[in-house]
Amino acid sequence: MKAIVCEKYGSPDNLRLEEIEKPAPGDDEALVKVYAASVNFNNLIIVNGEPLIGRLFSGLLKPKIKIPGNDIAGKVEAVGRNVKNLKPGDDVFADTSECGFGAFAEYAAVPANILTLKPVNISFEEAAAVPEAALVALQALRYNGPIEEGQNVLIYGASGGIGTFAVQIAKYFGAEVTGVCSSANFDLVLSIGADHVIDYTKEDLNKIINRYDLIIATAGYRSIFDFKRALKPGGVYTATGGSMKQIFQAMLLGPFISIIGNKKLGSMLVKPNRDLSFMKELIESGKIKPVIDRSYKLHETAEALKYYGKGHARGKVIISIEHDNNY
Repeated sequence: MKAIVCEKYGSPDNLRLEEIEKPAPGDDEALVKVYAASVNFNNLIIVNGEPLIGRLFSGLLKPKIKIPGNDIAGKVEAVGRNVKNLKPGDDVFADTSECGFGAFAEYAAVPANILTLKPVNISFEEAAAVPEAALVALQALRYNGPIEEGQNVLIYGASGGIGTFAVQIAKYFGAEVTGVCSSANFDLVLSIGADHVIDYTKEDLNKIINRYDLIIATAGYRSIFDFKRALKPGGVYTATGGSMKQIFQAMLLGPFISIIGNKKLGSMLVKPNRDLSFMKELIESGKIKPVIDRSYKLHETAEALKYYGKGHARGKVIISIEHDNNY
């Protein structure tokens, strides 16, 4: 099979498209013929080796994860002898980050229990956009909040991969949603349900005081103290992405700031594949629609990562994987 292989840290240009041995599923695994994958921040860490703290999971001196990519959507080709809940021909999707990554390839052998049947009303490319980004958004709102009907919610970075899901999920739960993005993305953010939009280049968040019940920061950078001022008493701020400075402030300063006063600030770690069936239901009912910026072929993975790394994607960046007998 063809796969994108990462042998050393550095530019995405170091990635190579190679012919490697097609995996065989173990007793509790399914072999998935991958038709689409998506790009996430952890893929950049695996390839670039930056920030250095990320090497604690990706390998100190060189990548221990040889095939990057964690969101997959495809078709089950074979199952191990212990697998009862899936069969060849099933369309599935999943996040493979807890079982070796490997999404940027034509096939992936993964534990069957992480796979969920793909929503019937979307393409493989759209399905690949969902597993990590949608669950980060959902879990930040649903569990870190928890979100309630009628709350005021601010999504900072509303036009990105996580942000576009967060806007739609917050609206599903009955919140009044304000999206923060550039003016060029106003139409997109309004089209997916935001009630209000703020241009981060023009409006000063320092002037927004005690307005929001929940704030989710998915991109860019604002001081954690700006977000604290914008929270109502009892409000919750969660950093799910953005610059490393934004993430580290939430991780390191958030718990200490939260001790004083009645506002909770911090970060979160997504629980892969938890709630993926719930997301499937929302998508099939038309409540949520994945937003895709652009799609690249497997041999263009380096270009996809470089584009994503610029931080201006509108929705998700997809790797579309063609086969000789493609679906």
